[in-house]
Amino acid sequence: MTREEYRQRKRQQERERRRKEREAWEAARGPLDLPFLLLALLLLGIGLIMLLSASFPSAQASKGTNYDPLYYFKRQGIFAGLGLFAMFWVSKINYERFRGLAKLGIIVSVVLLVLVLIPGVGITRNNATRWLGVPGIDSGQFQPSEVAKVGVIVFFAEFISKKREKMSTLKEGLLPLGLLLVFVAALIGLEPHLSGAILVLGIGAAMMMVGGIHWGWIAAGVTGLCTGWYVLANTDIVESVLKYNVSRLITWKDPWWDIQDKSFQTAQSLITIGSGGLLGLGLGKGRQKFMFLPEEHNDYIFAVVFEELGLVGGTLIMVLFALLIIRGFWLAIHARDRFGSLLAVGVTTQIALQTFLNIAVVTNFIPATGISLPFFSYGGTALAIQLAEVGIVLSVSRQIPAPKAG
Repeated sequence: MTREEYRQRKRQQERERRRKEREAWEAARGPLDLPFLLLALLLLGIGLIMLLSASFPSAQASKGTNYDPLYYFKRQGIFAGLGLFAMFWVSKINYERFRGLAKLGIIVSVVLLVLVLIPGVGITRNNATRWLGVPGIDSGQFQPSEVAKVGVIVFFAEFISKKREKMSTLKEGLLPLGLLLVFVAALIGLEPHLSGAILVLGIGAAMMMVGGIHWGWIAAGVTGLCTGWYVLANTDIVESVLKYNVSRLITWKDPWWDIQDKSFQTAQSLITIGSGGLLGLGLGKGRQKFMFLPEEHNDYIFAVVFEELGLVGGTLIMVLFALLIIRGFWLAIHARDRFGSLLAVGVTTQIALQTFLNIAVVTNFIPATGISLPFFSYGGTALAIQLAEVGIVLSVSRQIPAPKAG
């Protein structure tokens, strides 16, 4: 057999393998998980309505938006449409194909994160360099950390599913994944983007825990978290040992200590929440969004939710998030294989952690970190990627075996 005949034979075998894979996928493919889909769409719809309500005063007052009160809403709507298209398109793909993109995804993520840190390449706003410029996308900018989240999820799912029996070992399980996770989180933390780094660490840790790392490492991680929380709570330790600016920690303890400057945003957030009372002032009738509450359509949009919809409305939205997260983990438990299960765990953990951190910051439960609320906060590329990730979970759901009758 000549070399050319051998290559033709290999190509034929590869085509046959892909054909059989497609046939198996089509035969096993079921409907999208309706509860997960409807919950995601419901949160998206409510998020767009609240973004319109929260953003029109600042949009109308800003020269950069051409004084168009619908500026943020229209741009978010465009990316919501693109995200929905991506979600349904991804949901129809056999999620096993993402295995081949795992290494490429993590490499691209690291390269983009490194590019952000190069002087003159990354774009700086509010003393943070987190963006790269791409003409025509979200005002010509996007955050590589959003891409890194997806890269970590897919790579960890592929790695752990292949090395299931070795995950309990240090050399072949915890060490390579742990070093990679810390490296990616460190790149994000250098931007600086503390909340993004915490989010990536949380996603990776959850996937490794589900993947079967030794319980001793889990106990060590919990101990480390408790120690870190104690250090954060003690501003003297942070200031003397870590040499970190403690103004956010002081604000966390006393949001009224410097209300004219350093604690202004947190104080205004609490005022916004408190002014809503039990039932709220009514949709669109909030007052704090009129140049009192900073970042009212970004990180602090949930404070506007509390002001306009009240404690009842805010609680109902949190219940919707909780139901979406519970359903995501249910799909992970019932996934056809380990790779699909880990994909669902990664995406659901990201939504859960991001939701918790955002609401915790807005309510001053934890120090301010600067993190957006999924489906609600303004940010086109972030929203589109979130919806594409929902599509990944829906793709996993289509392969869940139907319950047997009787």
